[in-house]
Amino acid sequence: MRFFRKTYLIGTSFLLVLIFACVTINIYFPAEKVESVAGEIVNEIRERGGEQEKSLKNEKTSFLREIIVAFSCPLAWAEDVTSVANPTIRALKQKMKDRYPKMKPYYKNGMLKEGDDGYVSLGNTKGLGLKEKRDLKGLIDAETKDREQLYEEIAKALKIESGQIDKIAKIFAKEWQKPVR
Repeated sequence: MRFFRKTYLIGTSFLLVLIFACVTINIYFPAEKVESVAGEIVNEIRERGGEQEKSLKNEKTSFLREIIVAFSCPLAWAEDVTSVANPTIRALKQKMKDRYPKMKPYYKNGMLKEGDDGYVSLGNTKGLGLKEKRDLKGLIDAETKDREQLYEEIAKALKIESGQIDKIAKIFAKEWQKPVR
């Protein structure tokens, strides 16, 4: 009888451990990587950072390359660690970069604003005519479409499941919300 009681207790304990172990599984989300990518992409689109910052970045990159070559690591691997790019992402960035000068005055006048969700919305459009409002709405629609696709492509590139795209958008929102110069 004692043998069965001990076996029952051990079995029950083991089952409880398994149940709790399954409940505490964490899904990995590379927030730091997304933050880094968001900063790079938004800065490139909005052409933030002066020549001095670019020069310093190039110096750091060349120093990093020297170290990598010294330790015989493939250079392609090193570049993959610091950037996310594919033809679709590059095309989206270029479209957004080309559109930004048209949007910039509206940001400065408060007619466009960046939401916490990673997308652009209308601000105070007082003083705009019908045609200007329609043109502005067209810019917002195009930007929204491109941002949705950009977030999806970043998720694919970083192997993040599509259910996490909202997290990517919210991380980007912090970068988009930085003041327009």
